[in-house]
Amino acid sequence: MKKIAVLTSGGDAPGMNACIRAIVRTAYNKNISVYGIQYGYSGLIENNINLIKPEDVGNSIHVGGTFLKTARSKEFYTKEGRKIAYKNLHKNDIEGLIVLGGDGSLTGANIFYNEYKLPVIGVPCTIDNDIYGTDYSIGFASARETVVDAIDKIRDTAASHERIFIVEVMGRESGNLALESGIAAGAELILIPEKKYSMSDVVKKISKINIEKKSIIIVYAEGCRFGSIKKLSKSIKTKIKGSNVRCSILGHIQRGGTATPSDRILGSILGNKSIECIIDNNKNIMVGLVNNKNVINNLNVVVNKKNKIDKDLYKLSKVISNY
Repeated sequence: MKKIAVLTSGGDAPGMNACIRAIVRTAYNKNISVYGIQYGYSGLIENNINLIKPEDVGNSIHVGGTFLKTARSKEFYTKEGRKIAYKNLHKNDIEGLIVLGGDGSLTGANIFYNEYKLPVIGVPCTIDNDIYGTDYSIGFASARETVVDAIDKIRDTAASHERIFIVEVMGRESGNLALESGIAAGAELILIPEKKYSMSDVVKKISKINIEKKSIIIVYAEGCRFGSIKKLSKSIKTKIKGSNVRCSILGHIQRGGTATPSDRILGSILGNKSIECIIDNNKNIMVGLVNNKNVINNLNVVVNKKNKIDKDLYKLSKVISNY
């Protein structure tokens, strides 16, 4: 194999640049040319494909986001769009494709391989950490640090004013980011989509804590199904007399910022492994890290499963936040 291409798709995640850097430098060490596709699948359809040299990835390992840019492509969902994408790869003599992204991006990569049999390697990159086949996705550790840092600051003002703060974090249908961030930040209550709650049970729990502690941090995963944070805030105010409740939605700050050392290392490991997989003629697989060891999984399997929350961690969160 002489030419491969790499793209980043969907939501950006700190550590993507570290991964691209490892891909480019490992490939060139094996006499393989790497072409960068700008703006994900959209760029592939538009033939926005350019050679990346080893010097082009210098001073990029720590930088958040993705220098290849990213986008969501409705056209790639169509057969005609994927046909154009394949023609562009063929026209540029590209023999393999590495896709960095979350479940939507990896699903697209899986469909693309099944249609055209072009070797595809997926690399899990999402702050949600909901990808099956790896303990951690690139970007998760950095987002967790951002969330914990924000909650630490919120706690200072919560304590000063004796307020109850509901902090909403990202994660979509996964509670991994909320759970690990909440434990690390010492949250009094962590609400995640994987667990069912009634509003009355939540308010009862907060009321109990409020007897001993006036400042309370509630970490609320955005995918929780029992109501919005505004609805929860209103219920607390109504049922706990004199309560001072504030809401804070952290939003896209969670996706930005400098990649943590662990995400830089993870990105480097998985980027290097993706090239090894290409050389070994692996097709339609995703690289991952489980128990600090490289693993590969078929994309057909990966896109049909989810990375579940750690049940022991959830039990721990309930024990150490108990009043």
